[in-house]
Amino acid sequence: MPTLTLKELENEDNFCRRHIGPDPSERAAMLSALGLESLDELIDRTVPENIRFRGTLRLPEPRNERDTLRALRLMAGRNKVMNSMIGMGYYGTVMPKVVQRNVLENPGWYTAYTPYQAEVSQGRLEALLNFQQMVIDLTGLELANASLLDEATAAAEAMTMARRVVKSKANAFFVDRDTHPQTIGVIETRARPLGIEVIIGDPLRDLAPQRVFAALLSYPGSSGEIRDFSAVTEKLHEAGALAIAATDLLALALLEPPGAWGADVAIGSAQRFGVPMGYGGPHAAFFATREVHKRAVPGRIIGVSVDSSGKPALRMALQTREQHIRREKATSNICTAQVLLAVIAGFYAVWHGNTGLRRIARRAHRMARIAALALERLGFEVETKAFFDTITVRVPGQARRIAARAREQGINLRVSDPDRLGLAFDETTRRRDLMRVIRCFSTSAFDDWSIDDLDRAVPQVIPEPLVRKSDFLTHPVFRLYHSETEMLRYLRRLQARDIALDRSMIPLGSCTMKLNATTEMIPISWREFAHMHPFAPLEQAQGYLQLFEELETWLGEITGFDAVSLQPNAGSQGEYSGLLCIRAYHEARGEGERDVCLIPASAHGTNPASAVLAGLKVVVVPCDDDGNVDVAALEALAKEHAERLAALMITYPSTHGVFEAAIVEICDIVHGAGGQVYLDGANLNALVGHARPADFGADVCHINLHKTFCIPHGGGGPGVGPIAVKAHLAPFLPDHVVVEGVNPAAGRARTIGQVSAAPWGSASILPISWAYIAMMGAEGLKRATEHAILAANYVAHRLAPHYPVLYKSKDGWVAHECIIDLRPIEKATGITVEDVAKRLVDFGFHAPTMSFPVPGTLMIEPTESESKRELDRFCDAMIQIREEIRAIEKGQVDAKDNPLVNAPHTHDLLLGEWRHPYSKAEAFFPLEALREHKYWPPVGRIDNARGDRQLICTCPPPESYAEAAE
Repeated sequence: MPTLTLKELENEDNFCRRHIGPDPSERAAMLSALGLESLDELIDRTVPENIRFRGTLRLPEPRNERDTLRALRLMAGRNKVMNSMIGMGYYGTVMPKVVQRNVLENPGWYTAYTPYQAEVSQGRLEALLNFQQMVIDLTGLELANASLLDEATAAAEAMTMARRVVKSKANAFFVDRDTHPQTIGVIETRARPLGIEVIIGDPLRDLAPQRVFAALLSYPGSSGEIRDFSAVTEKLHEAGALAIAATDLLALALLEPPGAWGADVAIGSAQRFGVPMGYGGPHAAFFATREVHKRAVPGRIIGVSVDSSGKPALRMALQTREQHIRREKATSNICTAQVLLAVIAGFYAVWHGNTGLRRIARRAHRMARIAALALERLGFEVETKAFFDTITVRVPGQARRIAARAREQGINLRVSDPDRLGLAFDETTRRRDLMRVIRCFSTSAFDDWSIDDLDRAVPQVIPEPLVRKSDFLTHPVFRLYHSETEMLRYLRRLQARDIALDRSMIPLGSCTMKLNATTEMIPISWREFAHMHPFAPLEQAQGYLQLFEELETWLGEITGFDAVSLQPNAGSQGEYSGLLCIRAYHEARGEGERDVCLIPASAHGTNPASAVLAGLKVVVVPCDDDGNVDVAALEALAKEHAERLAALMITYPSTHGVFEAAIVEICDIVHGAGGQVYLDGANLNALVGHARPADFGADVCHINLHKTFCIPHGGGGPGVGPIAVKAHLAPFLPDHVVVEGVNPAAGRARTIGQVSAAPWGSASILPISWAYIAMMGAEGLKRATEHAILAANYVAHRLAPHYPVLYKSKDGWVAHECIIDLRPIEKATGITVEDVAKRLVDFGFHAPTMSFPVPGTLMIEPTESESKRELDRFCDAMIQIREEIRAIEKGQVDAKDNPLVNAPHTHDLLLGEWRHPYSKAEAFFPLEALREHKYWPPVGRIDNARGDRQLICTCPPPESYAEAAE
């Protein structure tokens, strides 16, 4: 037995070897298959010499898992969690423990991808349909999407949708001054580059309907006040304008729904439905509207269709609206939703049902009424006369003193101005909290009366016309699962329908479905991270501030940039923010006329959609036959638009999965024409430790933390898209209207403003990326990149004899992903890329990315986390499918009735007469290994066309639930 030192033994306990899939023997076998001796040789062959980073990243030494959790625990301990009665769209809530353990902390839910492959996503699609039904019921509107990024973004999306759909020539958008200030901030940021005038005022006094195309009406207002907007809405409609309600789902358990008083759109946050405040996010926003606007709705909509046997099945509807397809003509640049958080909010409604939600709403409302009566008896003026859970109290000159006294009692109040305080009550407020906060206003409180005395005397404060009269959550799904036993089994049943990373690899190109390690996930449930209000005083958030500073420093070092903003809460938001920084930079230099954005034809659809939102004109740069940017064409376009060139958006490595050797020359051409280079960081997993975007010419780059840095995809969100910039762009990074110091580099020049509701975006999941970097260290991150490139080249090598690999470097290598071409197969046999994707389901795999960036192809990204054994299992499946196609080519199998065109095969087909010319064994068990462990798809191939023709976005009829219960 070899003698090892203590240090050597301690080094064995490192995270890197747990994160990277192939062990040393597998790695050696993969390298040997490629004719290579080492990973160093692989990198020399694949990564262009002129972009190589030869230094060592200045990152701390890697920590083991225990030390990482200990460090994060100390960091979390620096946060002081108070009873925050600040309100402003963020409230205390209680996530049902059965949901916390079995959804939030369950990789079967959080490691899934966006449900583009609907047949293997029926569980979370049903959960999202529940969310939509909940929103539709509570808002009184006809259609809801499956969530947006946050309430402020939803308001901005409502503004731009209204501008698209109304026929009015008006170019102004009216905003209720009693709207949350962070929402107003995001609206103003969104409006500026689009040339929309924002008018802020009192809708009951200042609104001139003929001047605007839409108005945002807050119901309840940020102050807590509830107002009747029915007359205002009627006047807006007479002028051809839309009425948009910013509302609160819990309040709507008691208030007349916006749809009943004429609102065309309702937006807000579902945060208080079981999702912790998390220092600002992530949370699921909701967006509901009337059916007439269904094709203009931003984000994703879950709809009901049927499968190949006529059985009801769920899918994402109306996908042709998305930026993947419509690019610069898309309804929005939104590339993701907040699926995991929407799922949790939906399950919160399933768990509590109509009765439970009413009770929670009534309790918070009752506490607010008791507080208002107590403060009036103490001589204070309560300015809000009609309210739900929030009151504004006039305390001339005393606001800061009373707020300080409240902080001494562990309570945060909202200081609206020196003379006003806001108090918000929620699900977590207790009787003792109510008594403590009242005593902060006067120590003599409760000398002559008690809480119970006040409770018996409180008046009604919701005007009768605004009291809810309609029922809600009447569908069986909201009443069947109120015992933990039933709820637990329901969650298990839904999870079993899906393919996530806990079941098999998900080889989606451009998505980086890598390991989301358990140690990385643990801290997000800790109270000190989960229950911080984003507008709590900064001295209470010292742990978070340390986390932000360290993560920003590390990300800057990894990418080579000088400054980082964590505020963008999705990759699409990062793109948008980076382009706004570029525009602001040009404007500050007196070159505001620069408004042309060059984008390669191979770019992700979000790029042109983001450019349009930033007020830029898109000019497409062609690619050559090898999939690279046509440098000569780029140079010609740069010269043609030299006076107006703002930026080039480019993904690197390219969306075609290749390291473009000319990237430095490309950046030089753009800079020579006065433009800036925006690098899309979608493929950063192929660069970390070996190349830094800032070093080879990029000026700004967004970083998908949900790809390269291990935040899970959550079934379609959350995502986090920080932007990293060079020093000259740092002064323009996002700031915040409520919290100062978000952009420490801000100078005299105006920043771009806010792009997300919260100051640091989705703060509560940032510990995941911090933990990943801390445990990997510089060398581990470098190894991860090498193994990602190794895995892609190994898969390309194994599949190349069977499927053409569409793009390679001149030496025959790919980057971290590869594209296989199925167009010759379709031409010869009629078998389509969709047939192959659905047949993979029978093998237990989620399909690679279909027809992007090239129609008729599959883009495969295996990541560093998959072992050779799993890579071989996938390759074996693809090779077996190719053999099935060859049988069609040879005429041995019916081209119209074969395992591919009929895939996927459900367990229902085991019963009854088998009428196909191939056997059940060929259908269900095409490889011997599947007999040991088999995924059974819950539905057959879904009829997408029917789902769009007959759009149904609500829960199926009660009979289907009765059948499930039997």
